[in-house]
Amino acid sequence: MLNLHSICCFFVCGIMIAIVSSPTARAVHPQQSAVNSVQQKYQKQSVRIPMRDGKTLYTTIYAPRDTSRTYPIMLNRTPYSVRPYNADQYSGRIAPSKYMEAEGYIFVHQDVRGRWMSEGSYDNMRPNIAGNDHQVQIDESSDTYDTIEWLLKRVQNNNGKVGMWGISYPGFYAAAALPDHHPALVAVSPQAPISDFFFDDFHHQGAYLLSYFVATSTFGYQHNGPTTEKWYQSLDTSGQDPWSYFMRLGPLSEAGKLYGGSNFFWNQIVEHPNYDKFWQDRSILPHLKNIKTNVMTVGGFFDAEDLYGPLNIYQAVEKNNPDSFNILVMGPWSHGDWARETQYAKVGKVAFGENVSTTYQRDVEAAFFRHFLKDSGEPPKFEALMYDTGVKGWRKFANWPPVEAVVTKHYLRDGRVLSTEPPQAGDSARSSFVSDPANPVPHRAREDLELRFTPRPYMSDDQRFASSRPDVLVFQSAELTEPVLVTGDILANLKVSTTGSSADWIVKLIDVYPQNHPFVDGSDATLVFPGFQQMVRSEIIRGRFRNSYEKPEPFVPNKITDVKLPLQDVCHTFKRGHRIMIHVQSSWFPLIDRNPQKYVPNIFKATASDFIRATHSVYHQPDSQSWIELKVFKP
Repeated sequence: MLNLHSICCFFVCGIMIAIVSSPTARAVHPQQSAVNSVQQKYQKQSVRIPMRDGKTLYTTIYAPRDTSRTYPIMLNRTPYSVRPYNADQYSGRIAPSKYMEAEGYIFVHQDVRGRWMSEGSYDNMRPNIAGNDHQVQIDESSDTYDTIEWLLKRVQNNNGKVGMWGISYPGFYAAAALPDHHPALVAVSPQAPISDFFFDDFHHQGAYLLSYFVATSTFGYQHNGPTTEKWYQSLDTSGQDPWSYFMRLGPLSEAGKLYGGSNFFWNQIVEHPNYDKFWQDRSILPHLKNIKTNVMTVGGFFDAEDLYGPLNIYQAVEKNNPDSFNILVMGPWSHGDWARETQYAKVGKVAFGENVSTTYQRDVEAAFFRHFLKDSGEPPKFEALMYDTGVKGWRKFANWPPVEAVVTKHYLRDGRVLSTEPPQAGDSARSSFVSDPANPVPHRAREDLELRFTPRPYMSDDQRFASSRPDVLVFQSAELTEPVLVTGDILANLKVSTTGSSADWIVKLIDVYPQNHPFVDGSDATLVFPGFQQMVRSEIIRGRFRNSYEKPEPFVPNKITDVKLPLQDVCHTFKRGHRIMIHVQSSWFPLIDRNPQKYVPNIFKATASDFIRATHSVYHQPDSQSWIELKVFKP
């Protein structure tokens, strides 16, 4: 075995090069106290681990300096770099939490294939290849398997058990390790994992997220071999107003010219506008079978980046592996916020409770890994731990969605009313609005727009700015006389028509606070709670995919058409005195690219002349009903 307390070894081209590591060396890091804490308790070692095809993956190992006992291995695989690379420099964050760092594990971080200091070529959401007996073909499961096998044989003081965790893209790598997993991999926690790029991150129900455009450079260039320096050129957006920036870019066919044809990921997006084999092969969901390890999937109800992933990975594991230990945790968090300890869990301008992340890190995450990797303590005793974002507290469920929940139809009615009673004879046929690509509905109030990689705060935003627009249909319930707890997934069933031949459809579920509502501690001081219209859930579908994500089709102008829009899960109590509101609209800019509203085979190749104004209608009459399906749970 390699001695973790003497040398750092690099395997380069089959030659071992030893670099002496100084335990007393001081690392330069903005979080110096965190770095010092890690360096006092852990010894760092960097190695190159050979894969079955001969490529090597750069891996950093942090092992406890206390060698009087054995420790489980905790593995994290990332495309975002395992910096710092210098032997005498330490990371300030090596563990999922300070609680697990204090307990003691062997923490292992690895640059995935084709990224930073690892060899090989990079592939976004590399397709899984069934089986682990292939000797030359590789996938993320085989790379993880080979890594674990190497670590178990060569890292001193390991107890023979391995856990894995990761947030966002590293969450995908944790999920991708599950098919044909190594038998020593006994606990895995995919956190905010990507599961399918046609429904997460860069697309939502086939609609392209324009907010990800500037991130495309991060994933679209191969490096020329192991490097410690960034090799891709990012677009310069400094000081830019997002609305003006994306309006100036124009159609995606013009915007893509900024990448000059050299960004392979952008080219893949453009050439595969539909859910074809290219995207299908990259979904991890069909491969989550025959899993013998223990899984805890984690996500945030206000995650603007990866909400589809955790919910669907949990469901796929549950469906295909009914005898496995498989649990789900969803909190009042934006992307990855459960890994940050703050007094208040806050998304955008509104706070959702105190010490929420601390409770999760200490009492749930640490307990999960401790039980399965150290044979200590009890396992989490729930199937689903869900944070009720209405009453702001945790709820435990025996299954998710709860089987006791009753599907309730909330009808869009004449007069912009939301009611559990269906439309009546005499109700007007429809509500209509003009959608203009030159003046799209913003996803936030214009003054709150930011040009950033995924505008996370919008997920809980006040929707009063949108309710006042003529191109947003607003349907509102009467004041609630008793609480309504909505759990699980939501389905919007719309009867629509358009004067054009193409349209997007966005539905938002909103909690309207009463006019006497007090201020919520921890929230932004500028937030006016009386009449606050808090977005609870929202989603889009590119209308061309209403019948098939593989085979798009235009709308027939003025023909009443069914559109079913699935919205992701919620756990939210609409309290007594509140109202339930639904928005229906057809643009969401610059979160989503603008739909031309004239059908073209490939929106990524649409030109400026393809963009037209169109009148869209939602129907609410007895023979053409539109409704929202909510699963209502009685505690």
